[in-house]
Amino acid sequence: MRDILDDIVRVWRTGQPVGLATVISTFRSAPRLPGSAMLTTAQGQAVGSVSGGCIDGAVYDYCIDAMETRRPGLAEFGVSDDSAFAVGLTCGGTIEIFVEAISQHTFPEFAGLYDDVRAGTSVAVATTISHPDAHAVGKKFVVRDASTEGGLGSEQLDHAVARDARALLASGRNSALEFGVDGSCDAHDVRVFVSVFAPAPRMVIFGANAFASSLTDQARLLGYSVTLCDARPLFATAERYPTADQVVVDWPHRYLDGEIRAGRIDGRTALCVLTHDPKFDIPLLGRALRDCPAGYIGAMGSRRTHEQRVVSLTETGLTDEEVSRLASPIGLDLGASTPEETAVSIMAELIQLTRGGSGSRLALTSSRIHPAQPVRM
Repeated sequence: MRDILDDIVRVWRTGQPVGLATVISTFRSAPRLPGSAMLTTAQGQAVGSVSGGCIDGAVYDYCIDAMETRRPGLAEFGVSDDSAFAVGLTCGGTIEIFVEAISQHTFPEFAGLYDDVRAGTSVAVATTISHPDAHAVGKKFVVRDASTEGGLGSEQLDHAVARDARALLASGRNSALEFGVDGSCDAHDVRVFVSVFAPAPRMVIFGANAFASSLTDQARLLGYSVTLCDARPLFATAERYPTADQVVVDWPHRYLDGEIRAGRIDGRTALCVLTHDPKFDIPLLGRALRDCPAGYIGAMGSRRTHEQRVVSLTETGLTDEEVSRLASPIGLDLGASTPEETAVSIMAELIQLTRGGSGSRLALTSSRIHPAQPVRM
């Protein structure tokens, strides 16, 4: 939903309703992940997609109906449903979608949610998508690290949902959850969908060179917040890296140590060491591999450079287990040569790790194409 928030708030602020369709769950080859969303307006505008196009027309009609009737509800599309197949869900999967009308009346907390997302604050919104009491369907509950807003109908249910929503915030994952009406975890009377709005995952690139420039562009394209760090002020400039969120002039190991101590490195952080210089690499990687919580640590270099690097790191006292965290040579084997191709190779490895793919050609595999859920690095 993050990609259509600006469009939602634009209509929400006028006091008019907006029809919102959200992917709740998928089975097999459904093309969009849970949390993907599409909105429609009373003027007939449609923004976003829940299927890559194959059922968006039918979902548009559901959204219009939700705005007119103010009745939220679930819809399922798949090859087992003749009417759904007729509108084009030819990918062989099933998509479950929740359709509702959003307005200042139904979701007064939206403004605060929007402000949190734009400020980079972690926040989740839980929506009741099925409940024995039909009047409870569509209720909203905003969950932050230290506070909540709104509610789903009972204190016990709110407590249980807040607990699980905060766990999802930590993993950066959207998910449908099931509870009893009283919040118990061993019943399935109530289904709640939690949309997570975590800050963008972070990439820190060490080394100001042509490869870093291409990698910065690719990482931003895929939603990373990018920091470029190099000890040389002549090369580490904002003018040379206009797509970087931050350019830092500092010794790499010193900068990383400060970021770790400040709590700005976590399991969703990727560290990419492109300096290719032992005087920078070894102190930096020694700090990164020892006790840094980053989910990905990759270093550029040939296989010979990697072997020499491993020897040097071992001599600093790193264990084999610590050294094994290092992705080196960095990237997937795509035959990449240019800085642009190498950047694609590195980002492909990150996608593979975060999504759980095999890295093989799809034409030679038989497993599902789209993952059920993202996985952590």
